[in-house]
Amino acid sequence: MRPIDPDFAAYVRARQHVLLRAAYLVCGDVHRAEDLLQQAFEKLALRWSTIRHEQPDAFVRRVLYRDAVSTWRRTRREQLTLAPPEVPCAAHDALVEARVELERALALLTPKQRAVLVLRFFEDRSAADAADVLGVSVGTVKSQTHVALQRIRELVPHLAPTLTGREHP
Repeated sequence: MRPIDPDFAAYVRARQHVLLRAAYLVCGDVHRAEDLLQQAFEKLALRWSTIRHEQPDAFVRRVLYRDAVSTWRRTRREQLTLAPPEVPCAAHDALVEARVELERALALLTPKQRAVLVLRFFEDRSAADAADVLGVSVGTVKSQTHVALQRIRELVPHLAPTLTGREHP
C-alpha cells in the first residue's frame, strides 16, 4: 500500500465539507453523497500527481456530477421516501416548511435537472460551465434548467416569487 501524499490529505481535509454539500444537493441523500464523494476522492488520488497543480476542485466536481447522473440512470426511478418526523406546531415556521417542500419538489426532478439546478444556482456557474461539467451541450443545460424550474413552480406555486425574484400571479 502506498503512503498517502500529505498534500492530498490536506486538500481532502480542507475541501471535504464544501464538496459533500454539493454532492448532497445533487443526490438528496447523505449516505449516497458520502459514497459519491469518497469515489471522487479515490479517482482524484489516482491522478493527484498530474491534477494537484491544476484545479482539483473542478476535477472532483466533474466526477461527482457525472457519477451521480450515471448512478441515477442505473437505479430504479421509484424510491421510497420517509416523511419528515412530526414536529410540534410551535416549531414549524414558514422557512422550515418552505425548505421541506422545496426538497420534496427537488426529489421529483430527473437527475440531470437536479444536477443542472445545483450547478447553476448553488454553485453559481454559467450555462457553459455547467455544460462542461456534465458533458452536455449548453442548449441542454438551458432547456433542463427551464423545465426544472417550471416543474418546481408547478409543485410549489406559493414559492414561485422566491424562485423567480418577481411576483407570481
